[in-house]
Amino acid sequence: MTNDKHQKLIKEQMEYYSGRASEYDQWFLRQERYDKGELVNARWLKEVASVRTELAALGPVTEVLELACGTGLWTEELLKISSSLTAVDGSAEMITINKSKPGRDKVNFVQANLFEWQAQKKYDLIFFSFWLSHVPPEKFNDFWQMVKESLTPNGQVFFIDSLYTQESTAFNQKLRGKKDTIVSRVLNDGTEFEIVKVFYDPDQLQKDLKNLGWNVNVLKSGKYFLYGGGGVI
Repeated sequence: MTNDKHQKLIKEQMEYYSGRASEYDQWFLRQERYDKGELVNARWLKEVASVRTELAALGPVTEVLELACGTGLWTEELLKISSSLTAVDGSAEMITINKSKPGRDKVNFVQANLFEWQAQKKYDLIFFSFWLSHVPPEKFNDFWQMVKESLTPNGQVFFIDSLYTQESTAFNQKLRGKKDTIVSRVLNDGTEFEIVKVFYDPDQLQKDLKNLGWNVNVLKSGKYFLYGGGGVI
């Protein structure tokens, strides 16, 4: 991909998430286009709960950084385990919604392009949910280097992302092939965007991170999520 095409794709991805901000929680809460019925929804929420438990076990933590904080579905969980929380997102619309939720006066919000942003201090825990899959493959190494440089000695990273399954997406939206890294996404009003979406194999991701100097254990919650935690080797 040429640099111009790459920049256009990133710009379109940022526009997509700004446009999706007001409807983002519908996906996570299994509402509207994402409601797959009682049994599937219950399985989804059970897996969410299991990952929340894994994250909670990391606390208490002093300095926490959340990358791509979005509407705050996980900001809420991080507030429970942190003394100080910084939350970064590229979308002003996402941050506005996040700020409107209870307890957010304790969060230091930063609006910035995560492909350009650099931390101004070190953090004991860096967290990101459903963000790694939107990092273009050619920026994978640079992203993890940024994370490494932003951690305190013995600092930890914890992340959550999607496994490849049609049940995760909207009923009127079909996934492309598992190895495709550019996908089409549609908002509730029918507006269509192309964005980056990489579906990782947990075992391969763990190996790739080890090659970059990380000791991270990457696991499946079941059918819907992968999650990983660890630190620098």
